[in-house]
Amino acid sequence: MIEKNQGTRNSHLDSFWSKSSEELLHELNAKENGISENEANLRITKYGPNRLKGKNSSSAYLLFFNQFKNPITLILIAAAVLSSLLQDRTDAIIILLIVVISSCLGFWQEYGASNAVARLLKMVQVTVTVIRDDHEIAVSTESIVPGDVVVLSAGDIIPADCILLNSQELFVDEAAFTGESYPVEKQKGKLETNTPLSKRSNTLFMGSSVISGKATALVIATGLNTEFGKISARLRNNAPETEFERGIKKFGFLLMQITLILILVIFALNVFLHKPVLDSFLFSLALAVGLTPQLLPVIITVNLSTGAKKMAAQKVIVKRLSAIENFGSMNILCSDKTGTITQGKVKLYKAFDINDTENERVSNYALFNAALQTGFKNPIDAAIITGLKSEGQQLPAILDEIPYDFIRRRLSILVELQGFKMITKGAFQEILAICNQVQTGSDSIEPLTSELKQTLMQLYEQYSRKGYRTLGICWKTTTTNSISKEEESSMIFLGFVTFFDPPKESAIAAINNLNSLGVKLKIITGDNALVAESLAKQVGIETPIVVTGSSLRGTSSEALVTKVLQADIFAEVEPSQKEQIILALKKTGQVVGFMGDGINDASALHAADVGISVDTAVDVAKEAADLVLMDQDLDVVANGIKEGRRTFANTMKYIFMATSANFGNMFSMAGASLLLPFLPLLPKQILLTNLLTDVPETTIATDNVDEEYIKKPHRIDIGFIKKFMFIFGLLSSVFDYCTFAVLILVLKANEQQFQTGWFLESVVSAALIVLVVRTRLPFFKSKPSKALLFSNLIVISFVLLLPLSLLGDIFGFVRLPFQFYVYMVLIVAVYVFTADFVKRWFYKKMASGY
Repeated sequence: MIEKNQGTRNSHLDSFWSKSSEELLHELNAKENGISENEANLRITKYGPNRLKGKNSSSAYLLFFNQFKNPITLILIAAAVLSSLLQDRTDAIIILLIVVISSCLGFWQEYGASNAVARLLKMVQVTVTVIRDDHEIAVSTESIVPGDVVVLSAGDIIPADCILLNSQELFVDEAAFTGESYPVEKQKGKLETNTPLSKRSNTLFMGSSVISGKATALVIATGLNTEFGKISARLRNNAPETEFERGIKKFGFLLMQITLILILVIFALNVFLHKPVLDSFLFSLALAVGLTPQLLPVIITVNLSTGAKKMAAQKVIVKRLSAIENFGSMNILCSDKTGTITQGKVKLYKAFDINDTENERVSNYALFNAALQTGFKNPIDAAIITGLKSEGQQLPAILDEIPYDFIRRRLSILVELQGFKMITKGAFQEILAICNQVQTGSDSIEPLTSELKQTLMQLYEQYSRKGYRTLGICWKTTTTNSISKEEESSMIFLGFVTFFDPPKESAIAAINNLNSLGVKLKIITGDNALVAESLAKQVGIETPIVVTGSSLRGTSSEALVTKVLQADIFAEVEPSQKEQIILALKKTGQVVGFMGDGINDASALHAADVGISVDTAVDVAKEAADLVLMDQDLDVVANGIKEGRRTFANTMKYIFMATSANFGNMFSMAGASLLLPFLPLLPKQILLTNLLTDVPETTIATDNVDEEYIKKPHRIDIGFIKKFMFIFGLLSSVFDYCTFAVLILVLKANEQQFQTGWFLESVVSAALIVLVVRTRLPFFKSKPSKALLFSNLIVISFVLLLPLSLLGDIFGFVRLPFQFYVYMVLIVAVYVFTADFVKRWFYKKMASGY
């Protein structure tokens, strides 16, 4: 359901790129210094919140009615209605009540889960800076309205369709609209009306992101009126399925095939044996309901939302629920070193010249470059300012700048300092590449000869081997008061600025913790190989295998796969290579996580099976991630992995419980219906059996998980589930037939006694077998959760008392002799201990790798 005000459309939306910013400001009754907060509130009432999907006031009702979308449930309701018209209205009412109760149970679980997840997502909302009441403030993207003036810098997600008011070296990633993988340069201007979307250089589109530079822009369209809004439905449909989702879909097809074959065969045989057609039809449908784990979608949602809440307690916020299963299955984690392995608190070590001497001019020029730039704020510049700026120190006026970007890997400013001076700071190799001279003394400048280059390289390598991040500084005099990228040439190399970011004390323990969980950490960094190797040795990787970005270029796909598997560290990596590394690792069958927080990490976060970011990350990284860490620490990741595995384990428990018990009961029921002159259970009794066995299983999300299971990653395996279903289903049937023998041959039971006896044994054994199937250990060595244990005990107590009550009469149950209960206890006890033995044999012989 869409907010009704989202449809509001104004004339300024039509071809707004062909109008000047002044015209649009006038049409929107806005100013370059923004609108007021009061005006923003009025406009949000008019235009609606800036989102593609409105808050759905009827979501609870839709969620409830969705519980009835199952085709079998609909057929069952129709059959019950037909039954009431033809014969027994009481039975029809009972069947309808059971269906409604089962659906309500599913609704209650799923509604609670969806609300819990919505609350968690509010913790990681993306904000944007706007100018309101003449002040820059941060607001949620939903609060943006037409007429707002937004302030953008590198890493920001563009919150709405906008027209540029001004910009500086602004490059934007808008691949979602144009398919163009390279950033697009944007600048203020007025275009022709028929300019295609890909050529609208004065326009910013909602959902694109700022790669470099800065800008202010006027919001023109929000929500569904944006270009992104027009294609949002298609984009949402393209969300890739996780491996777990694909597995569950295959599992669903398997059950559907078994169910269809079973009900068709049983219905045909019962009619052939001259049993009532309607009863046979209802019986076949009830069998289908009994075999189908109807609550599987609900159980998965509840397990995932419960896992999300537990992960939130571990400082991991889940944005995409289905990623939890992949998080637990993950066996390779790729991460940058800063803030995860290192403290993330970059400190200045030394500013020095070609003579390896601390130099005041190098320090001052580095400070001017860091303190005066107005683009993307970063730890390097903060460290320079903290380490070099003295109290009361006056800085020169900045005239122009070229912001940092990940292609040039440098930043230039122009200051007035005894003339116009251009000062550039950046990666050493990039600085060296644009220099043809070097400052060898306070007033001495020499050509950059190969010998001097060698001296500079030796200094760079010397400090890098010690683990210091080393940048270069250069300068030149210009004749104009503006600069462009083309002028970054023929410069004078001035000196070096070095930094250190010491490893966290907890890093070694955290890496060992990940290794003990079967997760291999691979470090991806833009730093040089020597710095990366030094850090690896400090955190306990004794002989790290380092692969550089340059060595990956031109590598064949086969060789690339081998390289990425062997490497411990990827150093000097370009932004585009991060995604290449992730995809190569995935080709080997690994479940790959990627942890990133930078502007250039979005594509790698999308490519990974699990994209992980941090709450302090730039917007584009946080938006692309599946999980957001509230604390940037590897221990937090390890704790999150454990919760992911617990969630996966509890989901698989339900599948094992439901399929083995249901398949066994239905196989027994199908066989008995052919051997007996009456139906072994009435349709209403089958549905009640299914409902009662589902009740304890709704608490499975609370269950404890054995520590042994958590120690390694697991993946869904349909072949394994099939084996489990058939072996434990047939084992269940063996003891069902033992119950049949006691009822028919020993107790000489009539129709109602048989149905009552088998109902009791079926539900009691299913409730107790849950305690066996839930663990790989002997059942008495693994403690279930209180909710699971008590719900099972309540169901068993209810079932034992049911034949003695008025409700039992309604369902057609009768009192049984005490002798039956003795036999039932023996049968169920032998079944439980036999199942426990078979389970251990099964895991040892058939599922050692699962």
